[in-house]
Amino acid sequence: MNTIIGTYECKADGKGRLLLPAPLKKQLSASLQDGFVLKRSVFDKCLELWPMAEWNLMMAKINKLNRFNKKNNDFIRKFMAGVKVVEIDEVGRLLVAKDLAAYSSIVKDVVFSSKVNIVEIWDKNLYEQSIAGGDDDFADLAEEVMGDVNDDDHGIS
Repeated sequence: MNTIIGTYECKADGKGRLLLPAPLKKQLSASLQDGFVLKRSVFDKCLELWPMAEWNLMMAKINKLNRFNKKNNDFIRKFMAGVKVVEIDEVGRLLVAKDLAAYSSIVKDVVFSSKVNIVEIWDKNLYEQSIAGGDDDFADLAEEVMGDVNDDDHGIS
């Protein structure tokens, strides 16, 4: 698993293309040849850019689901809704399909935000709203999510 780092801003052009910022393009360079999957996020009105290697790992997990279970089938359908195989061209541009741009409200100002091994692509205003909130809110969330993690080997807690 490759860890992607950073938050970057760019602008969409009139054709729906996004020019990847150079530091992000460099981090994704190992995945350029294999391509990417672009899809709707499960939890937010943003898009997710999956390097093909990461996508294949997720598909291996999803393929283990019993499709004769209605909840599994419904999940697969919704998870796969709008999925597109995409490439980043030689200039470093990514074309966002119109249906995905409409879903995520991406028109002009865009934020690329790392999400460990994938990249979220947000309308800038929606991104700012998603991270808004007081420091106390984030502190409470951090405690709830990470408070029981004890990794003495690496000095994290």
